[in-house]
Amino acid sequence: MPPNPSHHPIILFDGVCNLCNRWVQFVIKRDPRALFRFASLQSDTAAILLRKHNYEDPPLQSVILLMNGNLYTESTAILHIVGQLRGPLQLMACFRVVPAFIRNPLYRFIARNRYKWFGKQTSCMLPTPETKMRFLD
Repeated sequence: MPPNPSHHPIILFDGVCNLCNRWVQFVIKRDPRALFRFASLQSDTAAILLRKHNYEDPPLQSVILLMNGNLYTESTAILHIVGQLRGPLQLMACFRVVPAFIRNPLYRFIARNRYKWFGKQTSCMLPTPETKMRFLD
């Protein structure tokens, strides 16, 4: 783990999920400021970071965003992430005004079916040499 990743928002994701890995690549391409850092939920790094936030045994069904000392999950994490990206996608962040109990059922439906629809890998994604510095594990 880099010495102090705390000044960067950190996205924790299911490292064996094809959809999740595509999401990470999607974010990297739209994050020219290299704002975000990434770690697999299966990693020791994620376990350490989550313990610091008193969040043990995270469900692999949720992306987790650690930003400005806060921990966000499910659709709230996604909307905070897109709000930091470049381009028209930022506009999706306005959906944060919709209560999470309305947004999260769709998120959970996709999360439950992601392996069936998109498949999974037997091991976590390996970052490319160009993106390796953005991964904490």
